[in-house]
Amino acid sequence: MGDTQTLDIARLGAQGDGVADAATGPVFVPYALPSERVQADVRGDRARLIAVTVPSPDRIAPVCRHFTHCGGCAVQHLRMPAYLAWKREMVAEAFAARGIGAPVGHVVGVGLGARRRVSMSARRTGRGVVLGFHESKGVDIVDLQECPVTASAIVRALPGLRRLVEPLMSRRAPGCVVVTLAANGLDVAIEDVPGDPSLEVREYLAREAAALKLARLTLAGDTLYQATVPAVRFGTANVVLPARSFLQAASVAEGDMVRLVTASVGDAKRVVDLFCGMGTFTFPMAQKAQVLAVDGDKQAVTALENAAKRTPGLKPIETKLRDLFREPLSVRELAGFDAAVFDPPRAGAATQAAMLADTPIKTVVAVSCNPATLARDARILLDGGYKLERVTPIDQFLYSPHIEAVAVFRR
Repeated sequence: MGDTQTLDIARLGAQGDGVADAATGPVFVPYALPSERVQADVRGDRARLIAVTVPSPDRIAPVCRHFTHCGGCAVQHLRMPAYLAWKREMVAEAFAARGIGAPVGHVVGVGLGARRRVSMSARRTGRGVVLGFHESKGVDIVDLQECPVTASAIVRALPGLRRLVEPLMSRRAPGCVVVTLAANGLDVAIEDVPGDPSLEVREYLAREAAALKLARLTLAGDTLYQATVPAVRFGTANVVLPARSFLQAASVAEGDMVRLVTASVGDAKRVVDLFCGMGTFTFPMAQKAQVLAVDGDKQAVTALENAAKRTPGLKPIETKLRDLFREPLSVRELAGFDAAVFDPPRAGAATQAAMLADTPIKTVVAVSCNPATLARDARILLDGGYKLERVTPIDQFLYSPHIEAVAVFRR
């Protein structure tokens, strides 16, 4: 046990915890809100909420029965205007830490049921197979009965998915089940299971996948069942999903990002799409501009190339397989482009931003899931002579501490 204390919560931290300014320094209290007075069990700089004695006027009932137990959501108990203000402030503070007074716009939100891809854990227990997300403060798996932020088609499939993975699961290490709602059905990928399942087990998995009417089932990358080829639509292109491909988690948020990127690129004639993936931005931009699409993921680039061949009415799309972290496109290779778009992983794209900063490219659009690395890359571009026109936060991961952002830079 720690020390039971009365704490006044001053603000919401970056991970969604309430923060109290104690004499010994900040104390983080999960599920507490600004302006609240709480009783908490304090251990160092962490605390467990015991009771809220003076609640915030912004406190509301959570939308999910698993909230506070499941680690998937951090902030379901905060009224939406205050929640969106917190998300916006996270982006503004990241830029301020780099000395940038960023013009951060209002947060573009998504509604309930927007998540089209979830990565869950599964494990065998004495009560059977549990399937869901890990606990918020533990290693056990919360057996999901509902998930309001996830697409209803995925939630409805959970009982069947438990039956499907049952013969693969052990009591030791959990397996991973990634479920994607493609345009034409559910694509299920099972990873991290022990041993090599027998032919009998593989046949069972295929039968269950058919009974669940899945589009595809893969096990460690091998296709065990496929009724149709899972695909997503980018612009006018239907792109076949590789089994282990990156995909934006919410199609609504992806649509908002695409609109921001294409509007910012405008009438550019030649665009380079860096960290292009399967072509989220490539195909919408190719309706008006020639596009060079570059990424280090061979499966993604191949999927993009194949979709480009099947899609009429596009401007020319050229692809390049390149690890942009190890070998960013050089200033010479970037010559002749009117606009550049980059959408890197969480680590950002500092080396590529440095190359862009030395070019005369008129417009650069940065898409990021990490405000800290986005602000770092922005600092590089600003020091190279660009002006930050606007930053738009996009709340793709509803109720989580994560926030996407689209930043537009002009020469």
